[in-house]
Amino acid sequence: MTSSTRPGWVFYLSVAALAAFVAAGVAMPAELARWAQTGLDFTTQHFGWLYLFATTGFLVFCIGVAFSDYGRIRLGADGEAPEFPYTTWLGMIFSAGMGVGLVFWGVAEPMTHYVAPPLGGATPRSPEAANLALRYSLFHWGFHQWANFAVVGLAIAYVRFRRQRPGLISEAFRDSLGDAVDGVRGHAINTLAVVSTVFGVATTVGLGVIQINSGLVAVSPWEIGFGATEQLAILGGVALVFLLCALTPLERGVRYVSDLNMLLAAALLVFVFFAGPTDFITAALTNAVGEYFGNVIGMSLVMTPYTGGDWVERWTIFYWAWGLAWAPFVGAFIARISRGRTIREFVLGVIGVPVVLSAVWLATFGGSGLYYEMFAGAGIGDAVTRELSSALFVTLAQLPAAEYLGALTVALVVLFVITSANSATFVLGMFTSKGVLEPGRLIRVTWGVLQVVVAGVLLLSGGLAALQTISILAAFPFMLLMIFMAGALLKSLREERRQWELHEAMVQAQIERLIEERWPAEEENAAEAGPSASETREEPGPRRPGA
Repeated sequence: MTSSTRPGWVFYLSVAALAAFVAAGVAMPAELARWAQTGLDFTTQHFGWLYLFATTGFLVFCIGVAFSDYGRIRLGADGEAPEFPYTTWLGMIFSAGMGVGLVFWGVAEPMTHYVAPPLGGATPRSPEAANLALRYSLFHWGFHQWANFAVVGLAIAYVRFRRQRPGLISEAFRDSLGDAVDGVRGHAINTLAVVSTVFGVATTVGLGVIQINSGLVAVSPWEIGFGATEQLAILGGVALVFLLCALTPLERGVRYVSDLNMLLAAALLVFVFFAGPTDFITAALTNAVGEYFGNVIGMSLVMTPYTGGDWVERWTIFYWAWGLAWAPFVGAFIARISRGRTIREFVLGVIGVPVVLSAVWLATFGGSGLYYEMFAGAGIGDAVTRELSSALFVTLAQLPAAEYLGALTVALVVLFVITSANSATFVLGMFTSKGVLEPGRLIRVTWGVLQVVVAGVLLLSGGLAALQTISILAAFPFMLLMIFMAGALLKSLREERRQWELHEAMVQAQIERLIEERWPAEEENAAEAGPSASETREEPGPRRPGA
């Protein structure tokens, strides 16, 4: 292992913190769950508003930067070509950012809101409830969520490829903190990012494992149970595969799996769209998009101070916290694959295109679920009430070739989990190896094992509820860090613009000086040469008679 890839203080501090969490989870699972719930109650009660304002602020920040003069800045040398083709780049972003979660919640969230409408805004299981269900589902998977990823990704990509510094979270603060980022403050920032990333990835891996377990129950010809034992066995099998992938370079270990992900997801999406209630899906998509844009400000900042309900905490704040905890990993991974893109192209690619894909996915799968529940009595709502992860498979059972669709979906979730976990091993290795782009294999495997162990502890400590709780708690300190990160990035961009203006002023002054020096010299040469030929030539006039 070379000195450039040797782990430093961040690696050991992060491993120690996570080891303490794992030990507490194994030795005192009930106490750990109680402490986590106490912390969750305190955080959401006193700082729930901050999650809403911060996430909305990140979206406004990204849009403002993208459409300002800063949007022309290239994340790399001027004129540098992007490292990956555009479609591959988008596929890797989407797979890392939303793959498992969107498959898990694509039917489950709209159907849950249909059965129990958000904020009591409609009668349960009514057309109004269906309208609210798709609107809030699109909101939770819309621009706000991806803005979290874009802020971190943009900051890392800028310092790594534009400023040629290590790809660390702490480096985004160098213009503000100076050399302090090389000391205790920088180690604390990077350690916080690593711990937040591990919990965010563990949440997604845990959701994927629960979904795989539910899918196997639905499609397997053998009797398979649904519980912690089966989920730990699935986790072990998936871990073996992604740890093998973690030993390969990024281009082979992630890119090809990501491409296969997108092909399977596209095939499943197209089949359900055309084999399902196509006209209903397109109408529901159109209506949801209109409802989303018509109510986005109100949904962004809604709280329940007058009723004391906890719906916002259980849904919107959970989603924003999950995205915030997920942001160091997704942001760093997106930064890693975005060399050569402009800031405007980066923001539009990270925030714009994935949201369109998310909307189509939610309308196709969530819309199909609502259609079969409302007009065919499929019993999907009751199935979701019993087991949330079964929603997708009960919906697929209403379509032709249901058994093949179920198997394809299980394979898709497995690949999404592998992609997310494998990508995270690279990012965590980068954070704990001084920002190198190709961290050592031993470090990648170490982080792969730790992700699996943390996910296993959370599954044993309460399943889905534990995953949601730890996401919100882990996200809070990193959310505060991201607020300062956005300010530091803006300061760096302003400094670069000031350098532009200074350079342009110097060039303009030099041009003017050259003109001034050249003009007197030309006049002096003209004077020494005497009258020009045009001046001595006889002007034409009337001819003399007889001439």
